[in-house]
Amino acid sequence: MAYDDQNIFAKILRGEIPNDTVYEDEYVLAFKDIFPQAPVHVLVIPKGAYISLDDFSANASDVEISAFFRAVGSIARDLGLVDSGYRILANHGANGGQEVPHFHVHIAGGRRLGRMIQPG
Repeated sequence: MAYDDQNIFAKILRGEIPNDTVYEDEYVLAFKDIFPQAPVHVLVIPKGAYISLDDFSANASDVEISAFFRAVGSIARDLGLVDSGYRILANHGANGGQEVPHFHVHIAGGRRLGRMIQPG
């Protein structure tokens, strides 16, 4: 599967669609989810064109991978989520519920989140 440079996150990275940025550096952009599922719900995306965690882990440089996961931790700390707890989630493919074909991690917190996957 080729990267679709018309996906919404690619457009956000190019500045074509506004976002509520909470963190940005050379490799990473993080912004508030427009349909939050928790009091704190942030999306963290690499600035490189990666479709999924599989693509990112196989093709990103060590620097990009390290910067991404360091940013996730830094963002959680900056948002005050560490002591109370939070969830990070990355969906992959259709069965995993991935809606945007650009690798991203959700950081959710600010309340008790309950079960991650419902039985059935």
